[in-house]
Amino acid sequence: MFAVTSILVETDQALSPDLLQRAQSGDADAFCEYCRPHEARLFRQAMSLCGDHALAEDLAQDTLVEAWRCVRRYNGRCRFFTWLCAILLNRYRNVRREKRPVPLSRLAAIEHERAHDAIEQVTDAALQPDHAAQQIERDALLRRCIQQLSPKHREVIHLRFFVDDSLEGIAAALNCSVGTVKSRLFHALERLRAIHVSQNESEL
Repeated sequence: MFAVTSILVETDQALSPDLLQRAQSGDADAFCEYCRPHEARLFRQAMSLCGDHALAEDLAQDTLVEAWRCVRRYNGRCRFFTWLCAILLNRYRNVRREKRPVPLSRLAAIEHERAHDAIEQVTDAALQPDHAAQQIERDALLRRCIQQLSPKHREVIHLRFFVDDSLEGIAAALNCSVGTVKSRLFHALERLRAIHVSQNESEL
């Protein structure tokens, strides 16, 4: 069984609450400034979902536009980046529902970049190239498996392990109970295990 917790996550940056208050009062410049530290990370999240540079840019941009439209509804019960990712996941779900092409051919390059970033941050200098290559393969397999989950299960997996938020934060972002998040997460992980076993058997 692969380790879901091996996915690289980042911490939120501290942002001025005054900027958020101004944004929620209709200040577009404050909103842009408040979102700027999240833009690159949001794009990477979009890339991890769809694997296509152009589509990821559209998804990230659409997410920020939608966030601006409803920023007054952000209540601080979850991290702002988690809230953005919930919007991103909803936009991505709409793309899949519309059956627009979502090519995965560029995922290999993304995984190499992620592995490179991870290696630079690891303090253990003993990490060997073959270990890094194995990690790339595991992460790529994990993302292929996640693509096969239902949208609700994909959401909780993404927010819990890619965004690294708490169950309470995820519940707030998805507007559901913590119990619902726990149930979806349990069933999503069970489904992932089954998919992983099936993938391994098909490769034998």
